[in-house]
Amino acid sequence: MTNPSSTPAIRFNQVSRHFGEVKAVDQLDLEVIDGEFFAMLGPSGSGKTTCLRMIAGFDRPTSGSIYLYGQDVSNLPPYERSVNTVFQDYALFPHMNVGDNIAYGLMIKKVPKDERTKRVDEMLDLVQLKGFALRKPSQLSGGQRQRVALARALINHPKVLLLDEPLGALDLKLRQQMQVELKAIQKRVGITFIFVTHDQEEAITMSDRIAVFNQGKIEQIGTPAEIYERPASAFVAGFVGTSNLVSGEVAKRVTGSDQTFSIRPEKIHLGTSNEATPAGMVSLDGVVRDVIYLGLYTRYLVEVAGGIDLVVVEQNLKTTSMDVLSIKGQKVKLHWHKDHISRVGA
Repeated sequence: MTNPSSTPAIRFNQVSRHFGEVKAVDQLDLEVIDGEFFAMLGPSGSGKTTCLRMIAGFDRPTSGSIYLYGQDVSNLPPYERSVNTVFQDYALFPHMNVGDNIAYGLMIKKVPKDERTKRVDEMLDLVQLKGFALRKPSQLSGGQRQRVALARALINHPKVLLLDEPLGALDLKLRQQMQVELKAIQKRVGITFIFVTHDQEEAITMSDRIAVFNQGKIEQIGTPAEIYERPASAFVAGFVGTSNLVSGEVAKRVTGSDQTFSIRPEKIHLGTSNEATPAGMVSLDGVVRDVIYLGLYTRYLVEVAGGIDLVVVEQNLKTTSMDVLSIKGQKVKLHWHKDHISRVGA
Protein backbone atom coordinates (compact mmCIF):
# COMPACT_ATOMS: atom_id res chain seq x y z
CA MET A 1 0.00 0.00 0.00
CA THR A 2 1.26 3.46 -0.90
CA ASN A 3 1.82 6.15 1.71
CA PRO A 4 -1.22 8.45 1.94
CA SER A 5 -0.84 11.95 0.50
CA SER A 6 -1.62 15.01 2.59
CA THR A 7 -3.49 16.44 -0.41
CA PRO A 8 -7.13 15.31 -0.51
CA ALA A 9 -7.87 12.77 -3.23
CA ILE A 10 -11.09 14.60 -4.04
CA ARG A 11 -12.24 18.04 -2.93
CA PHE A 12 -15.56 19.71 -3.68
CA ASN A 13 -15.63 23.49 -3.25
CA GLN A 14 -19.20 24.86 -3.18
CA VAL A 15 -20.27 22.45 -5.92
CA SER A 16 -23.82 22.61 -7.25
CA ARG A 17 -25.53 20.70 -10.05
CA HIS A 18 -28.94 21.87 -11.16
CA PHE A 19 -31.27 20.22 -13.67
CA GLY A 20 -33.70 23.02 -14.46
CA GLU A 21 -35.37 23.90 -11.17
CA VAL A 22 -34.10 20.73 -9.47
CA LYS A 23 -31.05 21.18 -7.23
CA ALA A 24 -29.55 17.68 -7.43
CA VAL A 25 -26.45 18.89 -5.57
CA ASP A 26 -26.57 22.15 -3.64
CA GLN A 27 -23.37 24.05 -2.70
CA LEU A 28 -21.49 20.98 -1.50
CA ASP A 29 -18.15 21.07 0.32
CA LEU A 30 -16.43 17.71 0.68
CA GLU A 31 -12.95 16.24 1.11
CA VAL A 32 -12.04 12.59 0.52
CA ILE A 33 -8.75 11.55 2.11
CA ASP A 34 -6.10 9.87 -0.03
CA GLY A 35 -6.22 6.09 0.30
CA GLU A 36 -9.53 5.81 2.16
CA PHE A 37 -12.63 3.79 1.39
CA PHE A 38 -15.26 6.51 1.30
CA ALA A 39 -18.99 5.86 1.00
CA MET A 40 -21.65 8.21 -0.32
CA LEU A 41 -24.82 6.96 1.32
CA GLY A 42 -28.36 8.17 0.80
CA PRO A 43 -31.78 7.45 -0.66
CA SER A 44 -32.61 7.72 -4.36
CA GLY A 45 -32.49 11.33 -5.54
CA SER A 46 -30.27 12.53 -2.69
CA GLY A 47 -27.41 13.62 -4.99
CA LYS A 48 -24.83 10.92 -4.34
CA THR A 49 -24.74 9.48 -7.88
CA THR A 50 -24.65 12.97 -9.39
CA CYS A 51 -21.54 13.65 -7.28
CA LEU A 52 -19.94 10.44 -8.54
CA ARG A 53 -20.71 11.36 -12.14
CA MET A 54 -19.16 14.79 -11.66
CA ILE A 55 -15.98 13.23 -10.23
CA ALA A 56 -15.85 10.88 -13.24
CA GLY A 57 -16.41 13.73 -15.69
CA PHE A 58 -19.69 12.32 -17.06
CA ASP A 59 -21.43 15.41 -15.70
CA ARG A 60 -20.19 18.92 -14.96
CA PRO A 61 -21.01 21.20 -12.06
CA THR A 62 -23.39 24.10 -12.57
CA SER A 63 -21.15 26.04 -10.21
CA GLY A 64 -18.20 25.39 -7.91
CA SER A 65 -15.00 23.41 -8.46
CA ILE A 66 -13.88 19.77 -8.17
CA TYR A 67 -10.23 18.98 -7.42
CA LEU A 68 -8.42 15.69 -8.00
CA TYR A 69 -5.23 15.68 -5.89
CA GLY A 70 -5.14 19.47 -6.04
CA GLN A 71 -5.85 19.77 -9.78
CA ASP A 72 -9.07 21.49 -10.84
CA VAL A 73 -10.77 18.89 -13.07
CA SER A 74 -14.21 20.53 -13.16
CA ASN A 75 -14.15 20.95 -16.94
CA LEU A 76 -11.83 18.11 -17.96
CA PRO A 77 -13.30 15.25 -20.04
CA PRO A 78 -13.37 11.77 -18.43
CA TYR A 79 -10.38 10.45 -20.38
CA GLU A 80 -8.14 13.20 -18.95
CA ARG A 81 -8.90 12.28 -15.33
CA SER A 82 -7.04 9.54 -13.46
CA VAL A 83 -10.25 7.89 -12.30
CA ASN A 84 -12.15 4.77 -13.36
CA THR A 85 -15.71 3.66 -12.67
CA VAL A 86 -17.29 0.29 -11.86
CA PHE A 87 -21.01 0.23 -12.65
CA GLN A 88 -23.84 -1.85 -11.22
CA ASP A 89 -24.43 -3.62 -14.57
CA TYR A 90 -20.64 -4.26 -14.99
CA ALA A 91 -20.73 -3.02 -18.66
CA LEU A 92 -18.58 -5.92 -19.89
CA PHE A 93 -18.20 -6.59 -23.61
CA PRO A 94 -20.09 -9.88 -24.20
CA HIS A 95 -18.14 -10.79 -27.37
CA MET A 96 -14.75 -10.49 -25.60
CA ASN A 97 -13.25 -13.01 -23.21
CA VAL A 98 -12.34 -12.07 -19.65
CA GLY A 99 -8.70 -11.32 -20.44
CA ASP A 100 -9.57 -8.97 -23.31
CA ASN A 101 -12.25 -7.23 -21.24
CA ILE A 102 -9.71 -6.52 -18.52
CA ALA A 103 -7.03 -5.45 -21.02
CA TYR A 104 -9.34 -3.20 -23.05
CA GLY A 105 -8.07 0.07 -21.55
CA LEU A 106 -4.47 -0.97 -22.18
CA MET A 107 -5.28 -1.88 -25.80
CA ILE A 108 -6.74 1.59 -26.34
CA LYS A 109 -3.50 3.06 -24.97
CA LYS A 110 -1.53 0.75 -27.31
CA VAL A 111 0.36 -0.93 -24.47
CA PRO A 112 2.53 -3.77 -25.90
CA LYS A 113 0.94 -7.24 -25.78
CA ASP A 114 3.52 -8.77 -23.42
CA GLU A 115 2.94 -5.98 -20.90
CA ARG A 116 -0.85 -6.34 -21.28
CA THR A 117 -0.68 -10.08 -20.63
CA LYS A 118 1.47 -9.57 -17.54
CA ARG A 119 -0.85 -6.95 -16.06
CA VAL A 120 -3.99 -8.97 -16.85
CA ASP A 121 -2.47 -11.93 -14.98
CA GLU A 122 -1.74 -9.66 -12.01
CA MET A 123 -5.33 -8.40 -12.00
CA LEU A 124 -6.80 -11.90 -12.28
CA ASP A 125 -4.70 -12.92 -9.29
CA LEU A 126 -5.83 -9.83 -7.35
CA VAL A 127 -9.54 -10.57 -7.87
CA GLN A 128 -9.12 -14.35 -7.41
CA LEU A 129 -9.97 -15.32 -11.00
CA LYS A 130 -6.71 -16.95 -12.05
CA GLY A 131 -7.35 -19.27 -15.00
CA PHE A 132 -10.50 -17.42 -16.14
CA ALA A 133 -8.86 -15.31 -18.90
CA LEU A 134 -10.40 -17.23 -21.83
CA ARG A 135 -13.94 -17.43 -20.51
CA LYS A 136 -16.73 -15.23 -21.83
CA PRO A 137 -18.80 -13.04 -19.46
CA SER A 138 -21.83 -15.26 -20.12
CA GLN A 139 -19.94 -18.16 -18.54
CA LEU A 140 -19.45 -16.31 -15.25
CA SER A 141 -21.59 -15.85 -12.17
CA GLY A 142 -22.71 -12.37 -11.10
CA GLY A 143 -19.96 -12.18 -8.50
CA GLN A 144 -17.31 -13.23 -11.02
CA ARG A 145 -18.50 -10.62 -13.54
CA GLN A 146 -18.28 -8.02 -10.80
CA ARG A 147 -14.66 -9.03 -10.17
CA VAL A 148 -13.84 -8.75 -13.89
CA ALA A 149 -15.30 -5.23 -13.98
CA LEU A 150 -13.21 -4.35 -10.93
CA ALA A 151 -10.03 -5.76 -12.52
CA ARG A 152 -10.70 -3.83 -15.74
CA ALA A 153 -11.06 -0.60 -13.76
CA LEU A 154 -7.92 -1.19 -11.69
CA ILE A 155 -5.57 -2.29 -14.48
CA ASN A 156 -4.99 1.32 -15.59
CA HIS A 157 -3.77 2.22 -12.07
CA PRO A 158 -6.26 5.05 -11.50
CA LYS A 159 -5.71 7.42 -8.59
CA VAL A 160 -9.37 7.07 -7.60
CA LEU A 161 -11.78 4.21 -8.22
CA LEU A 162 -15.48 5.09 -8.36
CA LEU A 163 -18.04 2.38 -7.60
CA ASP A 164 -21.68 3.05 -8.50
CA GLU A 165 -23.72 0.53 -6.46
CA PRO A 166 -21.65 -2.36 -7.95
CA LEU A 167 -23.14 -4.99 -5.62
CA GLY A 168 -26.78 -4.09 -6.24
CA ALA A 169 -27.43 -6.93 -8.71
CA LEU A 170 -26.08 -9.66 -6.41
CA ASP A 171 -28.06 -11.83 -4.02
CA LEU A 172 -27.72 -11.18 -0.29
CA LYS A 173 -25.15 -13.87 0.56
CA LEU A 174 -22.91 -13.02 -2.39
CA ARG A 175 -23.27 -9.30 -1.69
CA GLN A 176 -22.06 -9.81 1.87
CA GLN A 177 -19.12 -11.90 0.62
CA MET A 178 -18.17 -9.25 -1.94
CA GLN A 179 -18.31 -6.51 0.71
CA VAL A 180 -15.47 -8.22 2.54
CA GLU A 181 -13.54 -8.91 -0.67
CA LEU A 182 -13.87 -5.35 -1.98
CA LYS A 183 -12.51 -3.94 1.25
CA ALA A 184 -9.60 -6.41 1.20
CA ILE A 185 -8.77 -5.50 -2.42
CA GLN A 186 -8.85 -1.80 -1.59
CA LYS A 187 -6.38 -2.35 1.24
CA ARG A 188 -4.07 -4.31 -1.08
CA VAL A 189 -3.99 -1.78 -3.92
CA GLY A 190 -3.99 1.21 -1.56
CA ILE A 191 -5.90 3.63 -3.79
CA THR A 192 -8.91 5.77 -2.95
CA PHE A 193 -12.27 4.04 -3.39
CA ILE A 194 -15.46 6.13 -3.51
CA PHE A 195 -18.49 3.93 -3.18
CA VAL A 196 -22.09 5.04 -3.86
CA THR A 197 -24.83 3.04 -2.17
CA HIS A 198 -28.29 3.32 -0.61
CA ASP A 199 -27.56 0.24 1.53
CA GLN A 200 -26.61 1.22 5.09
CA GLU A 201 -25.08 -2.17 5.88
CA GLU A 202 -22.74 -1.93 2.89
CA ALA A 203 -21.59 1.53 3.89
CA ILE A 204 -21.03 0.57 7.52
CA THR A 205 -19.29 -2.72 6.66
CA MET A 206 -16.75 -1.39 4.18
CA SER A 207 -16.15 2.31 4.71
CA ASP A 208 -13.50 4.25 6.58
CA ARG A 209 -15.84 7.25 6.46
CA ILE A 210 -19.39 7.85 5.28
CA ALA A 211 -21.12 10.94 3.89
CA VAL A 212 -24.89 10.74 4.42
CA PHE A 213 -26.73 12.58 1.62
CA ASN A 214 -30.21 14.06 1.72
CA GLN A 215 -31.83 16.35 -0.85
CA GLY A 216 -28.58 17.43 -2.49
CA LYS A 217 -26.76 18.18 0.74
CA ILE A 218 -24.61 16.22 3.20
CA GLU A 219 -26.26 15.70 6.58
CA GLN A 220 -23.20 14.20 8.27
CA ILE A 221 -19.70 12.90 7.54
CA GLY A 222 -17.95 10.54 9.93
CA THR A 223 -16.72 7.03 10.64
CA PRO A 224 -19.34 4.27 10.63
CA ALA A 225 -19.31 4.27 14.46
CA GLU A 226 -19.76 8.05 14.63
CA ILE A 227 -22.63 8.00 12.13
CA TYR A 228 -24.37 5.13 13.90
CA GLU A 229 -23.75 6.03 17.53
CA ARG A 230 -23.97 9.82 17.26
CA PRO A 231 -26.32 10.77 14.40
CA ALA A 232 -26.24 14.52 13.77
CA SER A 233 -29.87 14.79 12.65
CA ALA A 234 -33.19 13.00 12.81
CA PHE A 235 -32.73 12.03 9.14
CA VAL A 236 -29.38 10.31 9.81
CA ALA A 237 -30.77 8.54 12.90
CA GLY A 238 -33.70 7.21 10.89
CA PHE A 239 -31.84 6.36 7.68
CA VAL A 240 -28.72 4.65 9.05
CA GLY A 241 -30.03 1.55 10.78
CA THR A 242 -33.11 1.60 12.98
CA SER A 243 -33.44 4.25 15.64
CA ASN A 244 -36.10 5.34 18.11
CA LEU A 245 -36.67 9.09 17.98
CA VAL A 246 -38.17 10.39 21.21
CA SER A 247 -39.43 13.95 21.67
CA GLY A 248 -41.93 16.07 23.56
CA GLU A 249 -43.28 14.99 26.94
CA VAL A 250 -41.75 11.51 26.77
CA ALA A 251 -38.29 12.97 26.11
CA LYS A 252 -38.79 15.43 28.96
CA ARG A 253 -39.69 12.59 31.33
CA VAL A 254 -36.46 10.79 30.46
CA THR A 255 -33.93 13.60 30.10
CA GLY A 256 -35.60 16.68 31.57
CA SER A 257 -35.74 18.32 28.11
CA ASP A 258 -38.30 18.00 25.32
CA GLN A 259 -35.51 18.09 22.71
CA THR A 260 -35.55 15.07 20.40
CA PHE A 261 -33.10 12.27 21.18
CA SER A 262 -32.41 8.92 19.58
CA ILE A 263 -31.87 5.54 21.18
CA ARG A 264 -30.92 2.46 19.18
CA PRO A 265 -33.17 -0.64 19.65
CA GLU A 266 -30.28 -2.92 20.69
CA LYS A 267 -29.28 -0.52 23.49
CA ILE A 268 -32.62 -0.99 25.29
CA HIS A 269 -33.02 -3.72 27.91
CA LEU A 270 -36.46 -5.29 28.22
CA GLY A 271 -37.24 -5.97 31.91
CA THR A 272 -40.21 -6.99 34.03
CA SER A 273 -42.65 -4.30 35.13
CA ASN A 274 -41.51 -4.43 38.77
CA GLU A 275 -37.78 -4.40 37.97
CA ALA A 276 -35.75 -1.66 39.66
CA THR A 277 -33.90 0.84 37.50
CA PRO A 278 -30.13 0.12 37.72
CA ALA A 279 -27.73 2.93 38.58
CA GLY A 280 -26.78 5.12 35.63
CA MET A 281 -29.81 3.96 33.63
CA VAL A 282 -33.10 5.57 32.67
CA SER A 283 -36.39 3.72 32.38
CA LEU A 284 -39.89 3.85 30.95
CA ASP A 285 -42.92 1.67 31.64
CA GLY A 286 -44.65 0.15 28.67
CA VAL A 287 -46.77 -2.63 27.17
CA VAL A 288 -45.55 -5.05 24.50
CA ARG A 289 -47.78 -4.47 21.47
CA ASP A 290 -46.07 -6.80 19.01
CA VAL A 291 -43.36 -9.46 18.90
CA ILE A 292 -41.48 -10.48 15.76
CA TYR A 293 -39.31 -13.58 16.16
CA LEU A 294 -36.40 -13.51 13.65
CA GLY A 295 -34.35 -16.49 14.77
CA LEU A 296 -31.09 -14.78 15.70
CA TYR A 297 -32.94 -12.03 17.54
CA THR A 298 -36.44 -10.82 18.37
CA ARG A 299 -37.91 -7.39 17.65
CA TYR A 300 -40.39 -6.03 20.18
CA LEU A 301 -42.73 -3.08 19.67
CA VAL A 302 -43.40 -1.51 23.06
CA GLU A 303 -45.95 1.25 23.67
CA VAL A 304 -44.81 3.57 26.46
CA ALA A 305 -46.83 6.10 28.40
CA GLY A 306 -47.42 9.04 26.11
CA GLY A 307 -48.63 6.87 23.27
CA ILE A 308 -45.37 6.37 21.35
CA ASP A 309 -43.91 3.03 20.26
CA LEU A 310 -40.29 2.06 20.85
CA VAL A 311 -38.56 -0.73 18.98
CA VAL A 312 -36.46 -3.06 21.15
CA VAL A 313 -34.13 -5.73 19.75
CA GLU A 314 -32.71 -8.58 21.84
CA GLN A 315 -30.65 -11.61 20.88
CA ASN A 316 -32.28 -14.97 21.48
CA LEU A 317 -29.52 -16.28 23.72
CA LYS A 318 -31.65 -18.46 25.98
CA THR A 319 -35.17 -18.10 24.62
CA THR A 320 -37.29 -19.94 22.06
CA SER A 321 -39.94 -18.56 19.75
CA MET A 322 -42.63 -19.65 22.22
CA ASP A 323 -40.89 -17.81 25.08
CA VAL A 324 -40.70 -14.49 23.24
CA LEU A 325 -44.19 -14.67 21.74
CA SER A 326 -45.71 -15.18 25.19
CA ILE A 327 -44.57 -11.66 26.20
CA LYS A 328 -47.04 -9.99 23.83
CA GLY A 329 -49.54 -7.88 25.80
CA GLN A 330 -47.49 -7.89 29.01
CA LYS A 331 -46.41 -4.83 31.01
CA VAL A 332 -42.64 -4.30 30.90
CA LYS A 333 -40.01 -1.80 31.93
CA LEU A 334 -37.46 -0.52 29.44
CA HIS A 335 -33.97 0.45 30.64
CA TRP A 336 -31.06 2.01 28.83
CA HIS A 337 -27.83 3.68 29.80
CA LYS A 338 -27.79 7.48 29.82
CA ASP A 339 -24.63 7.50 27.69
CA HIS A 340 -26.53 5.79 24.85
CA ILE A 341 -28.88 8.73 24.44
CA SER A 342 -27.95 10.84 21.41
CA ARG A 343 -29.36 14.34 20.94
CA VAL A 344 -30.40 15.05 17.38
CA GLY A 345 -31.38 18.17 15.49
CA ALA A 346 -34.63 18.77 13.66
